[in-house]
Amino acid sequence: MARHYTPILECPVNPVASSLQPVTGSDRIEVIDILRGVALLGILLMNMEALSGPLDLAFTGIDPHWQGADRWADALIYVLVQGKFFTLFSLLFGAGFAIMAQRAEAARRDFTPFYLRRSAGLLLIGLCHALLVWSGDILVLYALMSLPLLAFREAPPRWLPAMGVHTYLFASVLMVGMGLLVGIAAQADSAMADAAAAGQRAIELQRQAYAHGSWTDAVLQRAHDLQVNLGGMLVVGPEVLGMFLIGAGFARSGALTTPELHPRLYRCLRWGAWPAGLVLMIISACWVPYVAPGTFTPASGFAYALSSVASLLMCLGYLGWIVHARAHLRVLAPMGRMALTQYILQSLVGTWVFYGYGLGAFESLPRLWQIPFALVLFALQVLFAHAWLRHFRFGPLEWLWRAMTYGRWPPLRRTLGTH
Repeated sequence: MARHYTPILECPVNPVASSLQPVTGSDRIEVIDILRGVALLGILLMNMEALSGPLDLAFTGIDPHWQGADRWADALIYVLVQGKFFTLFSLLFGAGFAIMAQRAEAARRDFTPFYLRRSAGLLLIGLCHALLVWSGDILVLYALMSLPLLAFREAPPRWLPAMGVHTYLFASVLMVGMGLLVGIAAQADSAMADAAAAGQRAIELQRQAYAHGSWTDAVLQRAHDLQVNLGGMLVVGPEVLGMFLIGAGFARSGALTTPELHPRLYRCLRWGAWPAGLVLMIISACWVPYVAPGTFTPASGFAYALSSVASLLMCLGYLGWIVHARAHLRVLAPMGRMALTQYILQSLVGTWVFYGYGLGAFESLPRLWQIPFALVLFALQVLFAHAWLRHFRFGPLEWLWRAMTYGRWPPLRRTLGTH
């Protein structure tokens, strides 16, 4: 099953701005901020299981140890949420890249040094998050996969979506192949049993460090988890890069910057892509509902491929529905403007509530109750975003990231007349 954590993305800016500098509210593209705000809710709902329990027990499908209403909640999150908003954030990252490149071209500035500094800043923030806060980080992967994205900067806009789909689907083909190879190996020796035992040992180590250990113990375990997660780049990396390219195509074609000019596209996404993805997702969930940590079979590989394609289609469908309803979702735009801060804030609150060095509620919150917990936390974050941006131009981590990118501290406080 798909093992996705959480992404963050680059700030979308108006491509007609005249110079490369930290943008203000008037330069932003509201629909992209709204999309990111909605996606943050999906990200939080997806990550609740991984924040409140062992990381390796999350993202494995519909966990059979949940029963009754908890099992239904787990199934709904798996079918409707997991992997869908991860891909949406990746798409928006690619859109931000394309818009910034357009802006640099319009200003006749060299984009590459600017972008490399931005990626380096994201990598540093991601490493701090992964090692000091929560090992479910995906910022490190985003920073690394942002580098090959530069190679597609001059690609014709009409080619980008097709290139992105092919890159994304490479991960699905790879998982099918890996499943077949594992199936062949399992017939020859006890590799499957050994892998399952190793998976259980990894879970116990996470349980010991995060539920009962000190913060130092947790940092050491997070360093190990980071190494394991980076090993998964072979699969998750093509998915991320593929969505980057699709997002760049959406931005350069104007589908995101001027969605009102593309009604047919968004109708197809709402009424074609989303229902088709849902059908495939249900088939995958019914076929292989759960993959125990450390186990993998040919059926698992095919089910992963099916759920990966379903996630892509449903992500695009959600994109269509959010764009369609954007006038009613403007309250979430401030969340999108501070997405980096809010994403890491979710990790800080989650680990403080659930980890042993915090309130110690690890593995104590039923799956059903994880949903209202996430909704309440998200609502508080929306209020915080509105209050913060009344007084400041950027979120605190966005401000830090811009300082790393531009080599100077941009003004943080709002002045009279700033929007």
